[in-house]
Order: sequence, then C-alpha cells, then structure tokens
Amino acid sequence: MPINMWLHHMNPSVKFIVVIVAMLTLAWFFNPWTPFLFFIGITIIQVVFSQINWRLWGLLMIPIAFTAIGYLWTTIVFAADTSGEILVSWKGWTVTDVQWNTALSLAFRVFAFSAMSFMFALTTDPVKFVMSLMQQLRLSPKLAYGVMVGYQFLPVVKEEFIQIRHAHRLRGIGAEKQKWKRIVGIKRLIIPLLSSAVRRAERSAFAMEARGFTGEKRVVFYEPILLNIRDGILSDLLLTLLIGCCIAGWMLS
Repeated sequence: MPINMWLHHMNPSVKFIVVIVAMLTLAWFFNPWTPFLFFIGITIIQVVFSQINWRLWGLLMIPIAFTAIGYLWTTIVFAADTSGEILVSWKGWTVTDVQWNTALSLAFRVFAFSAMSFMFALTTDPVKFVMSLMQQLRLSPKLAYGVMVGYQFLPVVKEEFIQIRHAHRLRGIGAEKQKWKRIVGIKRLIIPLLSSAVRRAERSAFAMEARGFTGEKRVVFYEPILLNIRDGILSDLLLTLLIGCCIAGWMLS
C-alpha cells in the first residue's frame, strides 16, 4: 500500500482515540508554542500519509481562521488577567505579554483542533468507523446500526425537502415576503418530512428484523475491521509528535 494512503486505511477506532487524547492533552497547555508546533506537525503528517482534497481543506480552514482571529481579538481586549510586562500601550489601552501569550495560545489551539478534526473526517469512512466502534470498542449494535441507517437517509431527506419546497412554490405557497411568515411556514415543510421519516424508519426496522437483526452483540462480522502494524506506526508517530510539541512548548515558553 502506498505510504500516502496509510491514514485512509488506519483503524478508525485507533485514530479516534488518538485524536481524543491529543485534544484533551492540548487543552492543558496555555503556551502558544505547543498548539502551533502541533498544528504544523499534524499538517505535515497529512501531506505525507494521506491524499485528501487540499482545496476542500483550505476552504474549511477559512472560517476556522476567522474564529481564531476572533479568539485572539476578544482575549486581548477583554482579558481578565492584565498582569505582566506591557508590550503595547495606546491611548490608555495596554497589551501585556500574559494577554498576548494567552490569546495566541487560544488562536493556535483552534487551528490545532481543527487540523486534527479534518484529518479524522477527511480520511475516515463513516461506515467503517461505526463498524470499528462495534468491533474494537464494543459499541451496541442497536445504536451502531441505527446511526448508520440514519446517515444513509440524510441524502434522501435532503432530496425530499427540495421536492416539497418546489411543489409548494409551484402552487404559490411559501412566497411570503415577511420574514416572520416564512418562519411560521416552515411547519409546512417539517411535518411532511417528519411523517415521511417515521414511515421510512418503520420500513427499515421491519426489513432489519426480517433479515434476522436482533441487536445482540456479534462475534463474526461480514467485513471485519482489523488492526495492523500501520495503526501502531501512525499512533506512535502522532503521540510522539504530541509529546514532542508539549516538551518544546514548555521549554520555549
């Protein structure tokens, strides 16, 4: 297997646990270097070990950048702790090194958390993730298969919503100019969608029962999600990156 596909074939449960551990660990560090170095490192790992759509990744990072700037600005302006050496002073408004470091830490933390989330979302098949949760983390089949069925129905619900809205417009319904009337009129779309969803869920439940689904835990699976040496290598690499960034951030702060 090419090295640039390793993240795509990494065990989803292992990947999920590593991402959760990294996020919880970074939450305890308030220096700007740790999340900044981790963001750079996790981006390099995605470049080397994945084939994600970098154009989509860049588009997703645009709102993240605005969020990070918002954290930076609000933390500087409304910081509760104004102690430390004054870096900038202008018309009675001051910025201390403590404010600046805290603001940078929160801003870079947004980038680090987003990079990890995008790494998981863009390299993980949702169906294999749920199957892995059942096989490796012993998730209840009732919950797991319910989530998968609901996920498969999302595109259908979207198409039905568009069809109902077009049908209403052809009949002159839903063309109100007042905003409050449009909000009240949402129930004309929600009620048919809910009734259709209930009927579809009932049919799916009957179909699953007819095929022998009882919700009991299974030992044998049609498509087993296995652990392999690549999972250990990538996990060690990600955890080593996390520990190295924590130590480097502590030494540089």
